[in-house]
Amino acid sequence: MYKTVTLKRGKEESLRRFHPWVFSGAIDRTDAGIEEGDLVRVMSAKGEILGVGHFQIGSIAVRILSFADTVIGRDFFRARLESALAMRRGIGLTGRPDHTTFRLVHGEGDDLPGLVIDCYGTTAVMQAHSVGMHLMRRDIAEALIEVTGGKVRNVYYKSETTLPFKAGLGQEDGFLIGGSDENTTLENGLRFRVDWLKGQKTGFFIDQRDNRSLLEHYAQGRTVLNMFCYTGGFSVYAMRGGALKVHSVDSSAKAISLTEENIRINFPDDPRHEAFCDDAFKFLDSHDGQYDLMILDPPAFAKHRAAVHNALKGYIRLNVKGLQRIKPGGILFTFSCSQAVNKEQFRQAVFTAAAQTGRKVRILHQLHQPADHPVNIYHPESEYLKGLVVYVEG
Repeated sequence: MYKTVTLKRGKEESLRRFHPWVFSGAIDRTDAGIEEGDLVRVMSAKGEILGVGHFQIGSIAVRILSFADTVIGRDFFRARLESALAMRRGIGLTGRPDHTTFRLVHGEGDDLPGLVIDCYGTTAVMQAHSVGMHLMRRDIAEALIEVTGGKVRNVYYKSETTLPFKAGLGQEDGFLIGGSDENTTLENGLRFRVDWLKGQKTGFFIDQRDNRSLLEHYAQGRTVLNMFCYTGGFSVYAMRGGALKVHSVDSSAKAISLTEENIRINFPDDPRHEAFCDDAFKFLDSHDGQYDLMILDPPAFAKHRAAVHNALKGYIRLNVKGLQRIKPGGILFTFSCSQAVNKEQFRQAVFTAAAQTGRKVRILHQLHQPADHPVNIYHPESEYLKGLVVYVEG
């Protein structure tokens, strides 16, 4: 029997609009003995059942899994995973010989808040962002094997850095089911090594797939700078797109090693690529006017709303530097993956940077996350990736 969380009078309206978060300030009282990760029923002040979800400590107190009085277990996860897989199948991301990489579960976007699952061929990498999902990881992994009909044979659990550190779970990453040393995946016919052991996120940035394809379209005959390259995804696509030269830059030696490996397995002994382990601003200062296609894809500058002001200053500073250094007639791909920074704020930051440089800049594309990172229409916060492609004329 689930314990109960009762809301203050009038605080149920967001749940009636299917927003899946209950904030701590909306709660009037809770049953005794509720612990982080417990499944709870959320009730209105009038005693109506509004949903069932995972309780957690923090400003978001409950993440709603169902807006009905539902039993949350293996059958529930199987149904949600089947729905998620059907959507990916429907948009052509599964069953392709040239493509084995996609996100199967994108948290609230797939009605599974606190859970991320990325598929790399026969291995799925699972991340829990809540204690509740951590406690149910075994049920989820077993349901995943069933839903994919055995096409996923290995489930690697990678949540050491995503679970609340105060929960004291002593979590260690590792395989829940199976085990594999094969870490090469296919994305649109290109091969990539995925470092799910030590890499960021689940080991690869699937969310830039469509934007990498767009960059490939513009790469022919251009000199490319991929700043904050990480595993070199944009660099590999630029190479296939016919770039004259591609330079990849990251401050991490590990990232540079991954980039060089991904270039090598796709374009062995190709002299067009060179990688540099360096600070972004220093590198731009010493390479003025050398590039006519540039990618600025930094790590998140703002992890929470309190950091937004400083993050926007950081985006302005970075884009000023990029706009100053790119050749006339150059194309700049610039991004923010900070969820706390909305697309209008990011666009304003790039506008401010353009105005400070005095260069003539036109927007060619407004970019976002791909379809396998869906945005729940009732939860706009799940739209986190913002990008602009601009043409810099003068």
